[in-house]
Amino acid sequence: MDLYKVLKRPVVTEKSTILADEDRPQYVFEVDPRANKHQIKDAVEMIFDVEVLGVNVMTVPGRPRRWGRIMGRKPAWKKAIVTLAEEDSISFFEGV
Repeated sequence: MDLYKVLKRPVVTEKSTILADEDRPQYVFEVDPRANKHQIKDAVEMIFDVEVLGVNVMTVPGRPRRWGRIMGRKPAWKKAIVTLAEEDSISFFEGV
């Protein structure tokens, strides 16, 4: 899998902003459902030029959604929390 296709988008929420400001910075990304921890680590290190200490991965289940009378589901997606070394940071998240 191409490393530029592993990371889909950053997840910017109140909790992810708090995680990025701690002593050991953690950043949250939506990733391709087929990606594993090694591919996510390699992609973040190559794209942002940082040292990754750990990767936690979880699958977020899809929730029910209603369109008028029709009930459907939002698709499930995969989330990765990437822990960086203390001296590293990703400037993309700064000031968001």
